[in-house]
Amino acid sequence: MKVLAFAASTSTQSINKQLVTYAVSMLADATTEVIDLNDYALPVFSVDAEQELGQPENAVRFFNKIGEADAVVISFAEHNGSYSAAYKNLFDWASRINQKVFQGKKMVLLATSPGPGGARNVLAQAENSCPFFNGDLKATLSVPLFNDNFDTEAGKLSNESLDAQMAEAMATLR
Repeated sequence: MKVLAFAASTSTQSINKQLVTYAVSMLADATTEVIDLNDYALPVFSVDAEQELGQPENAVRFFNKIGEADAVVISFAEHNGSYSAAYKNLFDWASRINQKVFQGKKMVLLATSPGPGGARNVLAQAENSCPFFNGDLKATLSVPLFNDNFDTEAGKLSNESLDAQMAEAMATLR
């Protein structure tokens, strides 16, 4: 199984990237690739930009990465209760290639934040929209209080209950 994973964030210190990297490390029998959204930078989407640029190379590369995978794992950063601008922009460009951005892939959606909300608002948005973009959603998990529940030195969840929930979520991709 080939699994594509990424944090829906461009922060170089992204806690969501730490979380998604740990999540896919639980898939010992899979080939995993964790990509960085910074490698897919694009101008702000608009119809005018699309008419001028067509389908930018980075949007096509991102869309094709999804297409090459058997499963996709995303960990969402929450910016003011919604998607990060970088993720939303890349997603908008990819949806112009084909509205079925997720191409029927099995998906696990994650989110975390330093606060007690665990980025649940953005996770709910992603969960609700996933079927419209042809994602086969298998599981979701919100991790609240990242700094209390994740051991950054060990690169793994330190909260046993959350760790068990993560293992269960990731097992749905098999």
